[in-house]
Amino acid sequence: MQLNDALTILCICMFFLFSQTLPATAQKKPNQNPNVVIILADQWREQAIGYLGKEKVQTPHIDSFAKGSLTITQMVSNYPVCSPARAMLLTGTYPLKNKVYSNVNSASGPYGVELPADMICWSDILKAKGYSNGYIGKWHLDSPHKPFIPTSNNTEKLAWNEWTPFEKRHGFDYWYAYGTYDVHNHPMYWDTKAPRDSFHYVNQWGPEHEVDKALEFISNKKGLRKEGAPFSLVVSMNPPHSEYQTVPEKYYARYKNIPMDSLLTDPNIPPAGTPMGDDYRKDVKYYYANITGIDEQIGRLINGLKDHRLLDNTIVIITADHGNCLGKHDEVSKNNIYEESLRIPLIIYWKEKIKPGIDEQFLGSMPDLFPTLLELTGYKKAIPKSIDGQSYASYFLNRSGPMPAEQFIMGGVPSSNVKLNAGFRGIRTARYKLAYQKKGSTVEGFLFDLKNDPYELNNLYNRDHEQVKVLRPKLLQWLRKTNDSFVVNE
Repeated sequence: MQLNDALTILCICMFFLFSQTLPATAQKKPNQNPNVVIILADQWREQAIGYLGKEKVQTPHIDSFAKGSLTITQMVSNYPVCSPARAMLLTGTYPLKNKVYSNVNSASGPYGVELPADMICWSDILKAKGYSNGYIGKWHLDSPHKPFIPTSNNTEKLAWNEWTPFEKRHGFDYWYAYGTYDVHNHPMYWDTKAPRDSFHYVNQWGPEHEVDKALEFISNKKGLRKEGAPFSLVVSMNPPHSEYQTVPEKYYARYKNIPMDSLLTDPNIPPAGTPMGDDYRKDVKYYYANITGIDEQIGRLINGLKDHRLLDNTIVIITADHGNCLGKHDEVSKNNIYEESLRIPLIIYWKEKIKPGIDEQFLGSMPDLFPTLLELTGYKKAIPKSIDGQSYASYFLNRSGPMPAEQFIMGGVPSSNVKLNAGFRGIRTARYKLAYQKKGSTVEGFLFDLKNDPYELNNLYNRDHEQVKVLRPKLLQWLRKTNDSFVVNE
């Protein structure tokens, strides 16, 4: 062997040996940032999940998936209405910062109620970090304007549905969405490149069709996302929002023969013969059927991630924008102080990273998901200092460390252009909930002991009650901090 050949072989061997002993951070690795999939359902109360055993609803796919996930049972929608909740989730801020003071429609449009184009969302940040982002389904954050889109929920008197301009999609490159539209068995969508007047209808149940599109995004056979880059995907399903009876028959069939009395065991359901009591009995089986349908679609989506070997490094979040009283407490659905309206599912999965289990103590709030998600994806330093939410990534990973001491709830937030004579503000702890509800010039106080009175049948409010003395100053401090003009008096 020639000397030069020997030296070459020696150099190759030394290089190989040295490369094996380099610290992990010094070696070039494939991208390790996790993918993100958020499944967002509309009007789904936390109590209506099978494995939690609170209501007789069938969710076998979620029940199975939850065994390896973290379930937060005390998660709330701090403003339990569609548009405000979605804005809090995307921006990490409360309505007085993100401008989504109420549901977005043509009545609120003149007051500037919509998500501003220059508002920073977590999706904007992930986009800047190289993520390929997709959004499928309901958006409901852009104000309708004339000429209104000719869909059935848009009239000259009140319009709800609107196209989202390209510059207002907040980093979502792939777009298959609509504003808001409740005909679930004949939904409509705009494609990524479709102009405002080029939406299309689909003869398929919305959640099923949306998961079909999500699986196309995941497989990437059509080049819908940047190959090799991490991705985020939001699948925003409208059911179990009304109209409940548009659910496919195969899901309703699972409940059709269940005795109604077995579904009426909660004491806060109004009696038959009352308007809300009759509505509850008319809708509850259909409501559960929609949730069972959502469950099946979630199962399809999870299996798609598995089939493409993406689940192991994907953070999956299953949640909702708000809950649904469905008639309980004489409330038709959401936007009230009760647990069925406020409490929403929060199931988080990240294989061998998120510690699984059912957590009944953590007090989750919508704005906290923004910073928590950014820290989990490796971008803690990119979290804007101006947001209201706090990151609890370390708690989700280890189930130890600081937790929120309370949650703040609200409804009917006034803007600088409009004054409201209705609404509510409140503070909720692991055991108690204090709330003030305004109707005209009257403000009524509510205090519930959620441990001893989980159905909120006994209002304990008294200005001299010990918990009122503890919680009221905290609520007042929060109102001052957030520049909220709501006046707490009674």
